[in-house]
Amino acid sequence: MSSSDLAISVRGLSKAYLIAREQQRHVTLAEAILARLTNPLFRPRTETFWALKDVSFDVRRGDVIGIVGRNGAGKSTLLKILSRITEPTRGEIDLYGHVGSLLEVGTGFHPELSGKENIFLNGAILGMTRAEIRRQFDAIVEFAGVEKFLETPVKRYSSGMYVRLAFAVAAHLNPDILLIDEVLAVGDAEFQKKCLGKMSDVAKQGRTVLFVSHNMNAVQSLCSRCIWLQSGAVAGDGEARSVIPEYLAHGQEQTIWVADEAYANLKNEYFNPTRFELVDSELKTLARPVGADEKIGVLLEGNIETMHSALVVGFAIYSLDGQVLFWSQQTDEHPDQWPVLQKGQNRLLAWLPCHFLNEGDYRVELNISLHWLQWLCQPGVNAPALKLSIRGGLSESPHWIAARPGLNAPVLPFTRLAS
Repeated sequence: MSSSDLAISVRGLSKAYLIAREQQRHVTLAEAILARLTNPLFRPRTETFWALKDVSFDVRRGDVIGIVGRNGAGKSTLLKILSRITEPTRGEIDLYGHVGSLLEVGTGFHPELSGKENIFLNGAILGMTRAEIRRQFDAIVEFAGVEKFLETPVKRYSSGMYVRLAFAVAAHLNPDILLIDEVLAVGDAEFQKKCLGKMSDVAKQGRTVLFVSHNMNAVQSLCSRCIWLQSGAVAGDGEARSVIPEYLAHGQEQTIWVADEAYANLKNEYFNPTRFELVDSELKTLARPVGADEKIGVLLEGNIETMHSALVVGFAIYSLDGQVLFWSQQTDEHPDQWPVLQKGQNRLLAWLPCHFLNEGDYRVELNISLHWLQWLCQPGVNAPALKLSIRGGLSESPHWIAARPGLNAPVLPFTRLAS
């Protein structure tokens, strides 16, 4: 690949951080001074943590690349280095063109300045001239939908308004390379749709996009190529339709999840999840692939401290290529049929319909929210996932002895009607 075709070239990129393993803890200033006087040679023990390890790849001009990986895989660190926010420990990066980035909500915004002033400030940070910003100003404002609040300090904006304006500035100021980190995790469905449409337009204009997201449907629809990071290293790099299933299948052998410190961010007062499990007809944890004709249950346990009428608890089922099969929640039926929840520990069980899922592997993700108010555990973003393997049991018919076309394989009764 010639340098004229390149937008980004990364060679041997690594980033290390020092993590303190032993610290002296003090409650008051007097305790801290006394500890220093009595033990002046104390130094905290540290450990080197490699957020990125020997990452190498090239990106052509006009490519839209998806960056995927679990939390802590190094995705955000990579974009921060490419944005020149932080320096690498070792390695080389060549960037060919202006770089625009949207790494966090309102990155580069000043809270005391108005929306209008921040558009010009952020544009200048991105290297645009005042004339270029003026040419795009109306489009930015229209996309963000904040016309009434242009003269209002952005510190008074809601998180949705904040991210809409931040994304609008980054996407409309025509950088040669656009870096986007999980922008679709914030905002309503309409805004997310606008974001996807805009990123698609940016790609068609020949600009280069690196897109970090946990939304596999979005990655697959936008990106032809995908880079999978795992523990700071490149675990996969190739066509999105090939890499995404490998990434989703990796590490998803478990059929039971029990809350631990790795999921401390899920703790909440409305339904604090403690257990998420696939069970058989005897409520025992699934330990093998099951037939499509067997009873399969999804068991959810959680603790409620504060009762809320908008609480929704359930799960989502995905194919391993990221396609949503369906969501199911405890509030899907008539309110008279909803299970009665109470303060303290609650156990919920839902049975999957027999002869419904096709043969194959599926991902089952936890879903907890306050309806239309707040995500507590969002599928595709921060939800624990279980693996469900269906093998055989599709039908008693001799015509079907293998997986059928399509995602589902329901067996429906047919009746001959009188002529």
